[in-house]
Amino acid sequence: MNRRFIVIGENIHTTRIIRRPSPRLVDDAEGRPSIVFVDERGDRRLLRIPEEELQTQEYEEGRIKHVRSAVRLAKNGDEDGIAYLRKLAVDQIEAGASFLDVNVDEYSHRLPEQIETMEFLVGLLGSISSVPLSIDSSNEEIIAAGMAATARDVGPPMLNSASLERLDALELAKEIGGPVIVTAAGSSAMPSNSEERVDNASRMIDAALELGIPSDLIYVDPLMFPISVDGEFGRHVLDAITAIRARYGPDIHITGGMSNVSFGLPNRRLINDAFLALAIDAGADSGILDPTQNNILRVVTADRDARPFRLALEVLTGADRNCRAYIKASRAGELDTSPAEATAR
Repeated sequence: MNRRFIVIGENIHTTRIIRRPSPRLVDDAEGRPSIVFVDERGDRRLLRIPEEELQTQEYEEGRIKHVRSAVRLAKNGDEDGIAYLRKLAVDQIEAGASFLDVNVDEYSHRLPEQIETMEFLVGLLGSISSVPLSIDSSNEEIIAAGMAATARDVGPPMLNSASLERLDALELAKEIGGPVIVTAAGSSAMPSNSEERVDNASRMIDAALELGIPSDLIYVDPLMFPISVDGEFGRHVLDAITAIRARYGPDIHITGGMSNVSFGLPNRRLINDAFLALAIDAGADSGILDPTQNNILRVVTADRDARPFRLALEVLTGADRNCRAYIKASRAGELDTSPAEATAR
């Protein structure tokens, strides 16, 4: 790579799940379901799953929202909940994150509670983070509350995200003076091909530039969708990255939720690594990802001739239609596996 790759750590989201069964799940001394973790000092601790979480449909279906559980406990002053959230932040920073993406949308369906929770979490993370936060939500009021509550001693927060559907978010980003993620979403629908991605993203970039936002504070998300849904999705994004980089030059940043591409597939880390390698080739210089699992040095130095990597590349470029060869190889145990595969996010 000829430029530094900027990591936006994705783990502090109330959407994140651990699937049952998992070696991380145990019962505490009183028989309550808990999550084993190691805190900043290296001590083994247990995060008790709150009763409210045990009553959810997600839990009944075997999906434990561990970050949401930690936030519920931390808001009530629980030390294990606070330690769990601190460890998520510290691990990502130590693994190279330049920003920590924070999202509380699934904490509650009630807007006042979402806003209150965002303000709480931003305050907690701001007290320990050595990097700026990225305030992420589908609701502009939640973003505004998070941005207002964020400490500025490590730099202004990032706004995630602005789109044609909510252009006003650019005004907030301009006021704050920090970086902004602009997406390729349309005003009423998601893009269906590379051309729509480039057109939508270009309109957002031009709007940001016209507002006076410097180009090096603009991060473009061309929107990654699961390759398991449509074999062309990978090609759409890669072509869009190439076109956007050619049109706007080296100063803007191109980012996105890189791990979205592997949803629904086995050996997700392999797919994520291969896609990240292709995205960097195309011109991406940033990613919203888990830096504790997606090691950039491993990605850029990977042996692309190795069979597992080649199979992943064929999935991403559409050569392996419906992922048949890849899934067959996975079932045969021919693909590298990661300990992280036991934990879905």
